Order: sequence, then C-alpha cells, then structure tokens
Amino acid sequence: MGDVKRSFSFEIAGLAKGKGRPRFRSTGRFVQTYTDKETATWENFVRLSYINSGGEKLSGNIEVVIQSYFPIPKSVSKKKRAQLVGAPFPHKPDCDNLAKSILDALNGIAFDDDMQVIMLVVTKFYAEDAKTVVHLGELEDDYHGKVEA
Repeated sequence: MGDVKRSFSFEIAGLAKGKGRPRFRSTGRFVQTYTDKETATWENFVRLSYINSGGEKLSGNIEVVIQSYFPIPKSVSKKKRAQLVGAPFPHKPDCDNLAKSILDALNGIAFDDDMQVIMLVVTKFYAEDAKTVVHLGELEDDYHGKVEA
C-alpha cells in the first residue's frame, strides 16, 4: 500500500456485521434517527477489540485494510469445505456496509474522524473460524497517492 509511518493491526473475533440501515422514530413533532441494536452492539465490540489490543490514535492520512473471514456452512461436505477455505465470500454483508460499521466504530478512538481514511481495502473470504482483521496505517506526510500494484 502506501508509505507508512506507524501502523497497528487488531483482530475482532466472531462474525462480522455490516452497518444496518438507519432507524427513525417520532418524538412529538420531531423525527429522531438512531442505529439499530445489532449494529450498535457490533460497533461497541469493534471499539473494545481495538482498545483491548492496545491500539492508539493515529493522525494524518490513514490507510485501512479490512479482511473478514466467514464460516463455511456446516452442511458443506469435507471435500468441498477444504476447497472453500480462503475462497471469496460473495454474500452479505456488503463490503461497503462492513467498512462503514468498522470505520464508524473506530471514529474518535483510532483516528479523529473517518474522513482521514484516504485508502481503503475490504476483502471477504471463507474460513474455518469467523473473524475480522483490521490493519491501520498512518501514512507519511509526503504521501501523494503512489499506489503499488
């Protein structure tokens, strides 16, 4: 990826959740927007995983790599199971919703604001155990979009 000053990686155990659609409720003459309980619980778990891993706040421009691993269904045969480990996971949650939930959770903790994220890679694969690995990198001040293929 880019030229990195500082970096930090951490793991989130369990099944990844994408950002849920916003919910609305009426409070008198006003409409209030809120995050659904499942998304809020996941985002809190992401925050705790980051804090418990010893993560510190990064500054400047940041790159983020999110690698999510989803369990192979138990109904899959042993032969097919071996073939699926490491294969792409083309199901929900969508990559953009997955990234949004993680970035929103890390807002104010891993960085001041998610607008600092200038490079984002999200991948989804099958694996034996469900987990998500997040790599955060603080880019060099002179980084100008040099992308290595």
